Amino acid sequence: MSDQLNGAPITREHLLEAFKFLDDWEDRYRFIIDLGHKLADMPEAEKNESNFVHGCQSQVWVAIHEADGTGSPVALVADSDAFIVKGLAAMVVVLMAGRTAEEIVAFDIEGVFDELGLHEHLSPTRSNGLHGMIKQVRERARILAGS
Repeated sequence: MSDQLNGAPITREHLLEAFKFLDDWEDRYRFIIDLGHKLADMPEAEKNESNFVHGCQSQVWVAIHEADGTGSPVALVADSDAFIVKGLAAMVVVLMAGRTAEEIVAFDIEGVFDELGLHEHLSPTRSNGLHGMIKQVRERARILAGS
């Protein structure tokens, strides 16, 4: 479960089930945007250059911290000024929730997005932004994992 989403006990399984249930992409976009609305507020102090995701048409920030010290599950916070991108950031937060830095480095999140058919339905700029978020999370996780 992700405590980074306000009142939304959303798991990877729930995400996959929702995408299977919502066979229309307009409904899926609305679901993604709704996830973004449920994303916990990112502290203003975290919205800085080191957490800024470059390569996205929108403004996006992603920060990753180990919750209880080395080897503990990480906490992700994210924000964007665009509704759909904030929803995509929420998806990244949900899919990474409860994982350690090492698990995040090894996790095939791109495979999940391929399974959902997401890349096929995003504009090239949104897809680049999503790749940028994932790359930044992995790089930060790699540093936390010491690898």
